[in-house]
Amino acid sequence: MVEKLRRMLFGRKSEKLSLQLDQLELQLEEMEAIHAALASVPVCDAQPESAGAKPVRKPLPEHLPRQIVTHEPKQSCCPECGGDLRHFGEDVSEQLDYVPDSFRVIRHVRPKFACSKCQTVVEAPAPSRPIARGLAAPGLLAHVLVSKYADHCPLYRQSEIYARQGVELDRSTLAGWVGVTSELLAPLVDAVRRHVLDATKLHADDTPRAGTRAWQREDEDGQTLDLCAR
Repeated sequence: MVEKLRRMLFGRKSEKLSLQLDQLELQLEEMEAIHAALASVPVCDAQPESAGAKPVRKPLPEHLPRQIVTHEPKQSCCPECGGDLRHFGEDVSEQLDYVPDSFRVIRHVRPKFACSKCQTVVEAPAPSRPIARGLAAPGLLAHVLVSKYADHCPLYRQSEIYARQGVELDRSTLAGWVGVTSELLAPLVDAVRRHVLDATKLHADDTPRAGTRAWQREDEDGQTLDLCAR
């Protein structure tokens, strides 16, 4: 049913259909969670599963950083005869962990120097900021915009998430950052617009989908580039 409704979204779409799809997605998540909880409960008289019952586990991506934790045995000698232990191999297993996004404070320190003859004060100029006298660094501004527009996380929810980490950022403050940052990104938007309009052909899909429209740009060589304009 979920797949059928998803296909219907590409045709005529209504708010009722969208809500129904969201509800089915939630029900599917609940059913999968309940099934996993029941499967984890040991049953005494259960028959052992066959070798092919378990799904094949994909290896963890190689690009992820590895934290190696070595578990040394408590014994420094053989527990049976007291002889010396010789290392001949190891068993390796991996777990996938998640480190939540965290805040950090960048403290800019500008040492002051005074001339010993004329008392002239020498100091490095203050570094530029995305927002004049603003608190947010570029990384935080990028995270707020990506969370809002790419991950569809409203500003009031972001404010609640940050509050759980002990950082109080009002929704109005985040909204102000979004407005100023949008002006900073205006040259990039103009560059993308010029790049799109310079094409020989421009294919547009006017089907409404979450407030976005799909675009395809075709260059002089006939190659197409998928774009998305909100």
